[in-house]
Amino acid sequence: MSDLDCIFCKIIAGDLPSTIVDEDERTLAFMDIAPATRGHALVVPRAHSADLLSVDRDDLCAVAVASQRLAKRMKESLSADGINLLNACGAVAFQSVFHFHMHVIPRYEGDGLRLPWTPSAGDPQAIADAAQELQRG
Repeated sequence: MSDLDCIFCKIIAGDLPSTIVDEDERTLAFMDIAPATRGHALVVPRAHSADLLSVDRDDLCAVAVASQRLAKRMKESLSADGINLLNACGAVAFQSVFHFHMHVIPRYEGDGLRLPWTPSAGDPQAIADAAQELQRG
């Protein structure tokens, strides 16, 4: 299934150009045109799903496996020092293309890319309260 208005579905169909770096029967991986670092790629399921909450479980697993395969290749071929996997689910979480996808971002010592927050100790009661809500859910 595809969405005629989805840019990633158009890439999968071959209607838009992309630089493909990996593919299998369920997934396609291609270079990000606005890379965070050298080698930044996206892994998408071939079947359209808007986001993490709606993606088919088998497609989610296939994307995870393809992301791992690509991450290993980035370490070997690009001499990446580390890898970030990033998924944004929803506009408020910075999702800009509504076709589930995983960013596979090679990291290099001194690359300048920073997390969007500085981790610091949280309020123990707030953490416990959120945990209780999640456990009930």
